[in-house]
Amino acid sequence: MAKPKRVLIIGAGPGGLATAMLLAKEGLEVTVLEKQPRVGGRTSCIEGDGYRFDLGPTFFLYPQVLQEIFQAVGKDLFTEVPMQRLDPQYRITFGAGGEINATSDIERMCSEIARLSPEDAPRFRQFMAHNRVKLEKFAPCLQTPFQGWTSLLSARLLAVLPFLKPWKSLHQELADFFHDPRIQLAFTFQSKYLGMSPFQCPSLFSILSFLEYEHGIWHPTGGCSALTENMARIARELGVKIHLDTAVEQIIFTGKRAVGVRTKHGEELADAVVVNADFAHAMSKLVAPQLRRKWSDATLSRKRYSCSTFMLYLGVEGRFENLTHHNIYVAKDYRRNLQDIEERHVLSDDPSFYVANTATTDDTMAPRGHSALYVLLPVTHQHPNVDWNKEKMRYRSLALKQLAKIGVPDIEKRLRFERIITPQDWEQKVDIYRGATFNLAHSFSQMLHLRPRNRFEEFDGMYLVGGGTHPGSGLPVIFESARISSRLLLEDLA
Repeated sequence: MAKPKRVLIIGAGPGGLATAMLLAKEGLEVTVLEKQPRVGGRTSCIEGDGYRFDLGPTFFLYPQVLQEIFQAVGKDLFTEVPMQRLDPQYRITFGAGGEINATSDIERMCSEIARLSPEDAPRFRQFMAHNRVKLEKFAPCLQTPFQGWTSLLSARLLAVLPFLKPWKSLHQELADFFHDPRIQLAFTFQSKYLGMSPFQCPSLFSILSFLEYEHGIWHPTGGCSALTENMARIARELGVKIHLDTAVEQIIFTGKRAVGVRTKHGEELADAVVVNADFAHAMSKLVAPQLRRKWSDATLSRKRYSCSTFMLYLGVEGRFENLTHHNIYVAKDYRRNLQDIEERHVLSDDPSFYVANTATTDDTMAPRGHSALYVLLPVTHQHPNVDWNKEKMRYRSLALKQLAKIGVPDIEKRLRFERIITPQDWEQKVDIYRGATFNLAHSFSQMLHLRPRNRFEEFDGMYLVGGGTHPGSGLPVIFESARISSRLLLEDLA
């Protein structure tokens, strides 16, 4: 019998693990190399003193894609990873006044909108109907590789062009449906899942908020990191080898073909290499500059990158029954807050923020009678304007002060665990280029065939998965990138 083809996957993030599952099921010999001591990448967890926090993603949307991947390997997602649909999905508190308890119950959501803007309530159904058609038209494009400009001529993409409206921003799109600025923000803040401002984000991404209301927001028991932990378990059951604490130092090439990697243990050779690491970091650190033409260091530096995040992981004595599972505060001057992040690259005095109060739903996240608060403030990616060695503790104090705006005052004396991550940490400790936690920005100039391609265009035998390739950032589309890249790899290896 012929020896199975061998594939090396750099990174045990959600995209890398999904790819490993799919390729192993098809009979390939798969090895995953992960720098960190645990699987998950940004979708791993922080644990200490009985508290558990997701490191990165806490919103799990549209589980259908991952369910189909599980089914492809003979498993059921909801059996392997217990989870519950949240209701309310989250609470939005507006600095300009008022709040919304967002729910996928259409009648109740109309009532929530009516409390702030009665004239906007009937338009919620119009928004849902429009985006239901938009997603139906665009979904095939999210499932298809874009390997060059000729891909733009496909019948599928031409059918969705009337819905793309590249001349409109996401904010302008929502202004067509809702008049109250607070309601507009309630359906556009989701652009932050892509690390972008709704005033810059393409109108296409109104499908993000639609997905929340159409398919719900889910919490896996143990957090989103439980997804990757269970994916790694299943991958191992399928024969995948996962080596932790094994950083890839260089990708090895024969001519223009990727043939393996070099680690501290030596060289490993393979028939194909899948890169699940942060794209710009991987290119600049793992591939010799003289080999790169299209994606040179100069090109990488000119690209647009997402925002970063300032993180607090707080173990707190006591429970916060006044909070929901997900809580969002929108700054009173939201546009200025976003300009501080994306244009001025400075730190806002009244920043928007997000808090996950996971213990209200999941007792595994904190000791009995305690809370695990995940606090995220969107901030500029690494920029000379901000010195985090000086700003770290000042911004921590500001973040704790901001919590009072959602009903969590004076918690410092109740803190029993604390961890801080700054954009500098994301860059230096997690190997994220410029600390841009949501990868390359999702402007039209960096989407579809203009994004680094699933079958990487510079080298043979190299494939990309994750937020840095098509379709983009966010767990559902990262899982979709794994399906696309896996199909291409299997076709190429026959």
